[in-house]
Amino acid sequence: MSMDAHPRLMLSAPDDVTPRHAAVLMLFAGPEKADPVTPGGLPDGADVLLTQRASTMRQHRGQVAFPGGAADEEDGNPIVTALREAQEETGLDPVGVRPLVLLPRIYIPPSGFDVTPVLAYWPKPSPVSVVDPSEASRVARVPVHELIEPENRFVLRHAEFGYESPAFLTDGMLIWGFTAGLLAGMLTVSGWEKPWDESDVRDMETTLAEYGMEVRGR
Repeated sequence: MSMDAHPRLMLSAPDDVTPRHAAVLMLFAGPEKADPVTPGGLPDGADVLLTQRASTMRQHRGQVAFPGGAADEEDGNPIVTALREAQEETGLDPVGVRPLVLLPRIYIPPSGFDVTPVLAYWPKPSPVSVVDPSEASRVARVPVHELIEPENRFVLRHAEFGYESPAFLTDGMLIWGFTAGLLAGMLTVSGWEKPWDESDVRDMETTLAEYGMEVRGR
């Protein structure tokens, strides 16, 4: 998967940095059979699992993200990390998850994490919900058809630093930064993407503030 959709993402940490390892679960559900009349054969009913951090969190409050987190020593590999974290955050049953591929590790400068995205298919979805309200305010299965609609996509730009991020707005959730970069790359590579207005550029700080978020810590 190309990371061109999010130019700030780095595939490796600088030589003088020892990153911490983490993994996220990019979990998609829906029919396995492609729909011949939709972009890239996107199946009707396809969705992706996302979480929203609690507004009371000190860092990344209100942020929408894939389930995931830091690796434990006993995990052994990124798949174990991603599934363990997803189970802790959403209550999903990992038995029903089919890991497909490990995407290249991505270094996130603000957090110092080397993150491995684990792309997976969910043939037998289990019930999911917020496990710890102090950490998450929402667990959502977001329809991919909503993410590809042109009116739900735009670009966020930080006026001072010149940093740009793809962004999605769906069901009151603003998705941006690392998570939006991965989603945008996935939509492009899969062929699911629809043409959208890439000239729709909005001020990052103002837009994030509208949804109770801030740039600091991203």
